[in-house]
Amino acid sequence: MAHRPTTHPPRLDALRAVQRSFGNADALDIDDDRELEEFVGVDLSDRDLSGTTFRECSFEDVTLTDTNLRGSRLIESVLTTVNAPILRSSRSTWRDVTLTRSRIGSGELFDATWQSVHISGCKLGYVNLRGSSLTDVLFEDCTIDELDLGGTTATRVAFTGTRAQTLDVTRATLSHVDLRGLEFQTIHGLEGLKGATVSDYQLSELAPLFAAQLGIVVEN
Repeated sequence: MAHRPTTHPPRLDALRAVQRSFGNADALDIDDDRELEEFVGVDLSDRDLSGTTFRECSFEDVTLTDTNLRGSRLIESVLTTVNAPILRSSRSTWRDVTLTRSRIGSGELFDATWQSVHISGCKLGYVNLRGSSLTDVLFEDCTIDELDLGGTTATRVAFTGTRAQTLDVTRATLSHVDLRGLEFQTIHGLEGLKGATVSDYQLSELAPLFAAQLGIVVEN
């Protein structure tokens, strides 16, 4: 009898093809509501766009240095080649979002809600998702300096071809989180790995850490 996988992959909804009009970036403001607009080659650095909602919008070659996107909502939107040395997007909502070929230095994304999010080909520094809710999220072909999932509730999250220097899962609640495609060097909060899936090789690499945490002495 064939073995059936028990780890469920992310369920990513395909974005529908839509016709967008050019958005007026200069007119963007706090608590704005934009729909079916595209922003190309604009610099939104140091702008306060907190509480803004973007529905079925696209961003390409956009700079978001120290842009305040706290409490913003990205719905069925596409971000490509975005540059954000500091991304302030705590308590934000991302639903049906793709982020591709982008660079984020410090991502302040704590207390966020992500549902059906696909991040691919990105270079990420410190990704702070502490206390966030992640459902159906895929990191693909990314490099990450530090991925902080402390206190996060994550369901059907997977990684493919992705490397992280440090992974923090302290007090995380994980369900169907597939780490087999994630290469990491350091991990914090081993008890938070409950509910995650790892490979045989990863388990062998984690064994000394588990032994140290449980006070087990290993001698030949």
